[in-house]
Amino acid sequence: MTEHPTEKPSVKLLRGKIEVTVREKSAEKISALLADWYKARAKEVFARRLEAMLEQALWGSEKPPLRVLTMQTQWGSYSPAGRLTLNPHLVKAARDCIDYVIVHELCHLAEHNHSERFYRLIGQVMPNWEKVKGRLDGIANALLNLDTNTF
Repeated sequence: MTEHPTEKPSVKLLRGKIEVTVREKSAEKISALLADWYKARAKEVFARRLEAMLEQALWGSEKPPLRVLTMQTQWGSYSPAGRLTLNPHLVKAARDCIDYVIVHELCHLAEHNHSERFYRLIGQVMPNWEKVKGRLDGIANALLNLDTNTF
């Protein structure tokens, strides 16, 4: 975190580290800047990964509308109206974890439940999905909890 009274507040990814610049130190401002930055980055990454996963999901023909929304307990959801919603905190995870969540939600195009057929569909696109899901579950708390008191 850099405090600079004349520079415009910003968030940048530099050499693998997130750099936040603010005019004056404030946990609320830093938190809001980071939330906006993650949401914008998530929209870009998720749109690219959705395209890639749609190519592999033979049951899905059209690209569903994508919404990025912070959720407390879910990585994603697929609405009956056909909208895919993904949690912006998911962008902090590895690409295969992002792909797993997208594939999971796309499977709801064909199966509107979590039946045996639903999990077979996931396995067609991602044979190692259980391992990836386990890894994502293991890091979920770390990805969802950003302690702004450390700034």
